[in-house]
Amino acid sequence: MAFLTRALLLASALHQTGLVSAQTIYQNGELLVADETNVAPAAAPVVDTASVSSDAEAFQLTDAVLANLTALDLSNISLFQFPEEGSEKRSLGLGCKTAPGSLLWPSKLVWKVFNLLAGGALIETVPIGAVCYQNSGHYNAAKCADIIQHWTESETHARDPTSVMSPLYQGETCMPQNGNTSTCELGGFPSYSVKATNVAQIQLAVNLARNLNLRLVVHNTGHDFLGKSTGAGALSIWTHNLKSVNFIKSYSSPSYKGPALKLGAGIQVGDLYAAASKYGVTAVGGECKGVGVTGGYIAGGGHSPVSSKYGMGADQVLSIDVVTPNGRFVTADETKNKDLFWAIRGGGGATFGVVTGMTVKVLPKMTFSGVTFTILSGSDTDVTDDVFWSVMSAYWRKFPSYAAQGSYGYSTLFPRGPDAGYMWSMLPWLVPGMKLADFKVMVAPLFEEWAALGLVFEPKYFEHDNFYDAWSTHFPTEAVANSNLRTASRLFPSKNWDSEATLNETIATIRGIIEEGSAFIGYNINGAAPAGTPENAVNPAWREAVMYGIIGSGWAPDATPQEVEVTNKKITRDWMERLRKITPGGGGYGNEGDVMEPNFGQAFFGSNYDRLVRIKKATDPWGVFWAPTAVGSEDWYITGQEDWLTLQTGRLCRK
Repeated sequence: MAFLTRALLLASALHQTGLVSAQTIYQNGELLVADETNVAPAAAPVVDTASVSSDAEAFQLTDAVLANLTALDLSNISLFQFPEEGSEKRSLGLGCKTAPGSLLWPSKLVWKVFNLLAGGALIETVPIGAVCYQNSGHYNAAKCADIIQHWTESETHARDPTSVMSPLYQGETCMPQNGNTSTCELGGFPSYSVKATNVAQIQLAVNLARNLNLRLVVHNTGHDFLGKSTGAGALSIWTHNLKSVNFIKSYSSPSYKGPALKLGAGIQVGDLYAAASKYGVTAVGGECKGVGVTGGYIAGGGHSPVSSKYGMGADQVLSIDVVTPNGRFVTADETKNKDLFWAIRGGGGATFGVVTGMTVKVLPKMTFSGVTFTILSGSDTDVTDDVFWSVMSAYWRKFPSYAAQGSYGYSTLFPRGPDAGYMWSMLPWLVPGMKLADFKVMVAPLFEEWAALGLVFEPKYFEHDNFYDAWSTHFPTEAVANSNLRTASRLFPSKNWDSEATLNETIATIRGIIEEGSAFIGYNINGAAPAGTPENAVNPAWREAVMYGIIGSGWAPDATPQEVEVTNKKITRDWMERLRKITPGGGGYGNEGDVMEPNFGQAFFGSNYDRLVRIKKATDPWGVFWAPTAVGSEDWYITGQEDWLTLQTGRLCRK
C-alpha cells in the first residue's frame, strides 16, 4: 500500500471562503484535483514486522506519515493530527457534538479527502431497508424480498455496515416492511461509516472525530440491546471485517503459560468456536451465535456456558490491541498500559478506545454432557400451573449446589397467553468436563422430585467430546430485529439462598413478574474468576451470582404511544424495582441490561465504577467515546428523548 509522501493542506476553511473549489486541495502551493494520484492512503507499513500479528496491524498511522501534512490556520486544527502531548483540551470546546448541517460539519471535500486517506474505506450510510423504498434511489425488489425474508436472522444485519439488531433504538426508520407506506429516513443511523481493514483507518477516524468534535460510534455486528452501536449524525467505525484468527501454541505472561488464540475484532462466537475445534481446544465465548467476541461481549464481562468452571470471557484475556482516544495504537497487558488492561476487561464497550484484536487463553478439549427438554402447563396439557410452579421452584432452589459443580442452565420461560399456562424450555443444561453418567447422577434427585409432583416429561440427554458439537447442536438460533421489545436483567447472589424466607421471597418475586406477562430467560451460572486471573473490571456481582435473569416485554405493532410508554415504565420502574429490592447492592449485566437503569454505574460496574471513571477521564479527556450506560455517559444526554426511554435519534450533548 502506498502512503502519503507530500505535504497536503486539507482545505475545509479555504473551501468555506470560496478560495478552493469542492473538488480540489491546496498542495505544495498548487491547486490540484483531490484524487487517488494526489492523495494516497495515509498508512505506513510497520517496520518492526515481528510486532505484527495480523494484516490489520501491518499498516498504521504514524507521526512520520503525518509530518508532511501542512497545518491549517489557527481557526482550524489539522483534522487528522494526533493531539499535542499532554493536551487535555476538549475538542473545540463545544457543548454538543458536531451535527450534519452545522458550521463545523465536514464539507464534501473533507469527506472525500478522508476517504482517499483511508484507502476508499468510507461509506455514506444507506439504511439496510432502503432497497424496499421506491423513491429512495436504491430500490431493488429482489433484495427487498430477501431482506424481509431473513430479517430476524443476525447475519442479515451483521453483514451491513450500519444495521442494528434492535431497531427500536435507531428510531425504526426505513424499516423494510414499511417500504410502501412511508419514506426512508436515516433516523438514528450514523451518517458515515469506515470499513476498517487496518489500524490506520481506525486512527484516521478517531483523529477526525476528536478534532472536529464528531460523534463516534463503534459497530461490529449490531448485536446490541441498548443502542450502543448506532447514533444520529455519527461517524461509525465498522470493525466486522477484522477477521483474523491465529493459534499460539505456547503463550507466556506473568500469570499464564499455555495455548492462546489471537482474535481480530470482527471475530464472532461461531468463528471462535470453529477455530477452537480446529485446533483441538476449548474457547470461552457466549451462547448467541452472532455475537462479536472481542468488542462489547468481553468489554461487558462476557458470560459463557463454561463460566461456572472457568470464569467470564474477560477473565481469559491476555493482551489487548486498541486505538485509544488520542488516536494512538497500543497494546495493553499485565506489564504495560495496565489501567487500560484492567478497564477494558469488563469496564464496558465504546468507552476507552477501539479494540482491533485480543489474545485470549484457551482450555483443553473436554467432554460436555447435558440435557434439553420443554415443559408446558395449561388446560391442553396434563400439567397444572400449580405443578408447573412447584417444578420451577424445586429447580431454582438447587442452584448453589449446581453452580458449585460447574453447571450452566440456560432456559426460557414464557406465558403462553392470558390464562393459557406457561412454556419452559431448557436450551440446554450442561456441565463442562462432566461425563453423561455423572451428569445424570447430579440431576437425578431433582427429576425424582418432579416425578413425585406428577410431572411426566421427556429429557433428551447428550454427550460430546468437544464444545463445538454441543454448541452447534443444542443451542438455539437467536431471533433478532424485534422493534417492539425491550429487556432488562439482574444477577441474583448466592446469599439469597442463605435463608428460607429470603429464598421464598426471591422465587415469589420472579414468579409474580412472569405471571404479569414478562418473559424470563434464566441462567444457573456463577462468574467467579479462576485462581491466578489478573484483577479486572468485571462487575463484582458476577462473582457472587448463582442465577442470572433477563426479563422483558413487548407491545403490539399497532400499540398507541401511551401503551408503549406504560410497558416501558413497567419494565424499569415496576418489575426491575422489585428485583432490585430483593437483591440490595447487587447488579445486572450491562450488555443485556436496562438502558434506563436508574443507577447504571452501580448496577453494571459495582465497586469498580469510581476507578473506571478516573481511567476514562485520564484516557479520554476529549469525550471522544460515548455510549448509553457506558462509563461517564451520565455527563451527556441525547436531545429530544422521553424520560422513560432513550433512543439514539437526537444530538449528543454535554450536560
